[in-house]
Amino acid sequence: MPPTVDPVTRLVLARSGEGAPVYRIPALTVTNAGTVLASYDARPSGSDLPSHIAVMLRRSTDGGRTFAPPVTVRADSAPLGFGDPSFVVDRMTGRIFLFYAAGARQGFFGARAGTGANDPDVLQADYSYSDDDGRSWRHRRITAQIKDSAWGGLFASSGEGIQLRRGPHAGRLIQQYAVRFRSANWAASAYSDDHGEHWKMGALVGPGSDENKVVELADGTLMLNIRAKPTRRVALSSDGGVSWSSPQDEPLLPDPGNNGSIIRLAPDAPTQDARAHMLLFSNTESTNARVNLTVKLSCDDGRSWPVRRTIEAGPAAYSTLTALGNGRIGLLYEGGDYATITLATFDERWLGAGCR
Repeated sequence: MPPTVDPVTRLVLARSGEGAPVYRIPALTVTNAGTVLASYDARPSGSDLPSHIAVMLRRSTDGGRTFAPPVTVRADSAPLGFGDPSFVVDRMTGRIFLFYAAGARQGFFGARAGTGANDPDVLQADYSYSDDDGRSWRHRRITAQIKDSAWGGLFASSGEGIQLRRGPHAGRLIQQYAVRFRSANWAASAYSDDHGEHWKMGALVGPGSDENKVVELADGTLMLNIRAKPTRRVALSSDGGVSWSSPQDEPLLPDPGNNGSIIRLAPDAPTQDARAHMLLFSNTESTNARVNLTVKLSCDDGRSWPVRRTIEAGPAAYSTLTALGNGRIGLLYEGGDYATITLATFDERWLGAGCR
């Protein structure tokens, strides 16, 4: 008989209307201690910033099977709001970063140029950080470090950033951003080479870019995977995210214009190991609607995607992948018509095929 494959398990972490009118924008990571952290927006409505949004967090110490009650990482009195969380974990120091945008009177499209830290019309680049495995958080504003004063809005692409594992920039922390400039959307990489003490922003990628994710390939090249319609767009960097090739359409990854996720399945595998070239990708696989949430597997650093499995056939939206350990994968996503923040977990074997 063939080996038994564990099914996909699902756990609702937040349900719109229970505690807040709307929950959106999932972020997911695993700390050095093995704690699973899930973050998301608690919103008074479905609107983005400017809105009185709070950044929430839930912790799991049993691999994502159960979670402690939600806590607030960042909130303030109206009209201040904070939204679109994204984790980056420094595997060398253990520090956990949680990036998000901070706004008062303007959001991404209306924000003015400039970097004034107290200007209510500037959309700010903030993050919170934790040195105690996500139990407590301090806050920091880095707008002036990463924003060109000619740009308008910018916000962290929600989900999870990366830390480089190989090459001359090993240890570099990278968080992706979307930037508004010259009436167009661009992608860019904020990066730090001193464990988050200082941050810089790489070159803009676009126009025509939106929320975007980065993955380190087996040879150290970075691949940028960009939200776009009717297919995702891809660019490459050979200098650790400072500069990028011109983005190209990726016809193998249809997309309705939705935030997705891309990760290395085994980021520490040696280059000669087949697993080093395995990528996982998630998005709503449609060209015109946020439906059909799928996970795809590539065995060749994203040149092909031969394996495809459905997580939710009906409505779904943003999603973010992370490896939970022990061969388990976590996918935190917006379920239904923005009805839930749901964690799906599955075994690698559930994908149904391997790389040969």
